[in-house]
Amino acid sequence: MPDSPTILYCRCAYAQVVPTGVKNEVLQQLCASDASFETVSDLCEMAAHRDPRLQAIAGCGKLRIAACYPRAVKGLFQQAGSPLPDDTEILNMRTQTATEVTEALLKS
Repeated sequence: MPDSPTILYCRCAYAQVVPTGVKNEVLQQLCASDASFETVSDLCEMAAHRDPRLQAIAGCGKLRIAACYPRAVKGLFQQAGSPLPDDTEILNMRTQTATEVTEALLKS
């Protein structure tokens, strides 16, 4: 679908600040859906290394990200020189339930 947003799922592998149960359930629900999504091991590490994939992600149009605090995610992309578009939706797996995150990621 041309207007479907790009979904990005952060595994938060290094800082381990996202509850394991939430991130595992979100990933399971994404895998069980027919949605296309990209997963990264850790956005913090990518930003620290100025990974060029962040620029590609930021430039892909409509974007929904499952990670942690929106302010932090925006800051990571900014730090890497790839600011996110204003309409990017960021879901916080630290404070939201897996169901809330998944429903927001998969909404039409």
